[in-house]
Amino acid sequence: MADYVRIKGKGANETDIQVALWPLENPDVQTNFENCVADVNIPVGEVFTSPRLKGTKGLLHVPKVFLKGLEYHDLKLTFQDGMITEYSCKNFENEEENKKLIREKLLGNRETLPLGEFAIGTNTTAYQVARKYKIEALLPILIAEKTGPHFAIGDTCYCMEEEVVSYNPNGKQIMAKENECSKLRHSNPQEAYFQCHTDITIPYDELAQVTAVGKEREETIIREGRFVLKGLEELNKPFD
Repeated sequence: MADYVRIKGKGANETDIQVALWPLENPDVQTNFENCVADVNIPVGEVFTSPRLKGTKGLLHVPKVFLKGLEYHDLKLTFQDGMITEYSCKNFENEEENKKLIREKLLGNRETLPLGEFAIGTNTTAYQVARKYKIEALLPILIAEKTGPHFAIGDTCYCMEEEVVSYNPNGKQIMAKENECSKLRHSNPQEAYFQCHTDITIPYDELAQVTAVGKEREETIIREGRFVLKGLEELNKPFD
């Protein structure tokens, strides 16, 4: 069972972030990740979770990304205990203008937002089609987010549905449905939710590794932009 997932970029991508996972009482029948299979994207979709904020830290960097109709250059978000502490981009020459852009468009004029979701997109076919025909900017977000690991700032995917019990196709119950912010819904609901959820995807070709790290062992899922975990060989076929 993994305690966290470490994601590292390569080349121009400087990402180095550790995403903390919630501990499970019984991993044989419980899981942190929801398996969003081919009911969302053809041929496949993603696995995603609501990270534990405490212990989530590091840099998320994307040299170029399209978010809410805008193209961001060298977008960098730094996290400490799951909350954004620093942010920058290079859309303008003036640093303050860049910060203003992020603060207004991505943070919703807030000082910070939590990391509400971590996912590993598995739609390698959509990724290859987008690259071949240069249509990355035209992909609907529900497809674009599946073309690599992605990180959502804002609410979790289970916003206001945390008490709904659900299971993966393999029968395991999905346990990670809240974080330290959404837990406040019982005592201080005004502080629990942010009414936003913005997905930021790292393309496969910008990835050095995605590795699940536990107390006893590590398991690499993606290395140098290819799926290397046993059983995922089919996902690499579109790359060929």
